[in-house]
Amino acid sequence: MKSTMPRPPVTLATARLHLAPPRREDAAEALAAYAGDPEVTRYLTWRPYTEAGPLADFLEARALDWTRDSGHYAYLIRLARTGAIAGSIGLVLDGNRALFGYVLGRAHWGQGLMTEALRALLDWTDGEPEIFRAWAFCDVANPASARVMEKAGMTREGILRRWHVAPNIGPEPRDCIVCARVR
Repeated sequence: MKSTMPRPPVTLATARLHLAPPRREDAAEALAAYAGDPEVTRYLTWRPYTEAGPLADFLEARALDWTRDSGHYAYLIRLARTGAIAGSIGLVLDGNRALFGYVLGRAHWGQGLMTEALRALLDWTDGEPEIFRAWAFCDVANPASARVMEKAGMTREGILRRWHVAPNIGPEPRDCIVCARVR
């Protein structure tokens, strides 16, 4: 039986960005741009990569997700002007919900790029009649990420207590800010 779950566009373009699925050969550039930086990955659920090989395996697996009906879709974020990798954004479709996650290289912080990428995907979810809730969360100690969600059009809903583990900080679950756009 074929899935009726909506599928996001394979590529998206904004004024300054181009979003496309990752490729194995993007690993070295992604490692340098964001995935190997302990400050960038501080609040995430994964530790920074120290070499390109394991990251290449991960990117290849995320690229394969596009060929399955898994509901998991990852994009690399490239600067439209240069083609350079700036970060990554992804979504998980689960019934009538879309959960977003994102990471941006430190060289690109404070420029509104992640807000632009998230807004593009939120605009896509707005056009999908099956999706009623688009949401994301971030560590309470990462207010810049909460601002990204709010500037992209999400509303802060509250705090999820002891919601996720950030292994770069410690083994205990941490509180998170949750934001959503609901229709």
